[in-house]
Order: sequence, then structure tokens, then C-alpha cells
Amino acid sequence: MPEATAAAQPGTWVDPYRAYNFKLLINSVTSGHFTEVGGLGVQVERISYREAGNNSIVRAIPGRVTYPPVVLRYGLTASAELWDWLLTAVNGSVNRRNVSIVMLDSTGATEVLRWNLLNAWPQEWLGAPLDAMSRELAIETLTLAHEGLNREAGGAPAAS
Repeated sequence: MPEATAAAQPGTWVDPYRAYNFKLLINSVTSGHFTEVGGLGVQVERISYREAGNNSIVRAIPGRVTYPPVVLRYGLTASAELWDWLLTAVNGSVNRRNVSIVMLDSTGATEVLRWNLLNAWPQEWLGAPLDAMSRELAIETLTLAHEGLNREAGGAPAAS
């Protein structure tokens, strides 16, 4: 029987991770300063069927698995790296890359968790809203389509 970890012991409090301590890696390289990542998820379609001879009972089995697009928000800079990646899709030759969203501990120094988006490519870009009366940062939005999602414990090698 495996030993229980300290976090699993009754009465032991474990602080949840902070939503603001993360970084984004594209092909194992830290890319940009992202303010928000949304849409991480997976959905398993439910297929209902009736058991033969017993129409009063409806059973369910898992069906198609889908992954919603992941939405990245980041501050507008002079860097054209993400824009150039988007243009490959616009020009019809999709450049698929592995993208990792890395969760960091409360100090922001140590990786504790990682989600890997497999074969991601830019699906949509929205420019930063511009307002001469505002003092806000110019924030752009990039939406990534991908073919799969996996989760790894901290310290795992990057998706490549």
C-alpha cells in the first residue's frame, strides 16, 4: 500500500496555487508576458441509449472528446513573434506548435504544474482596444486551437 503524502493527511492545510503565477512556453521557449489564460478544458460527449427490452432505463456512454480553444491575453509590444505565427495560419500553411502553460509556486520560482496543448495553432486574433481617454495597458487576445491537452506534475520536461 503506498504511503500517503503529507498533503493527504487529515488536518494538514495545503494552500491552493495562485492564479497569477504562470508562464507560457511555445516549443519550450518562454513567450511574452501574458496577463490571462482562459479556456483550458476538455469535454466528453454523452451518448444516451436505451437498454434493449427496457425502455424505461436510459444508459450513457462516453463519446467524442473535444477541447475548447485556449484564449491568451497579453500586453502589446513591438515583438512580432506571435503575429508572424498567426500569419502562417492566415496564409493557409498552419504551423502547429506544442504549447505549455506552466503554473508556478507562490514565490513564482518553481514549477508545480503544467498543462500541455498538443499541436496548437492560432485560430483568432483580436487587437487591443484603443482609447485615448484610458490609462490601461493595450491588451491583445490570441485564441489557440489544439488537438489535445495533458497535465503533468511540476518539474516535468516541456512539451516538444
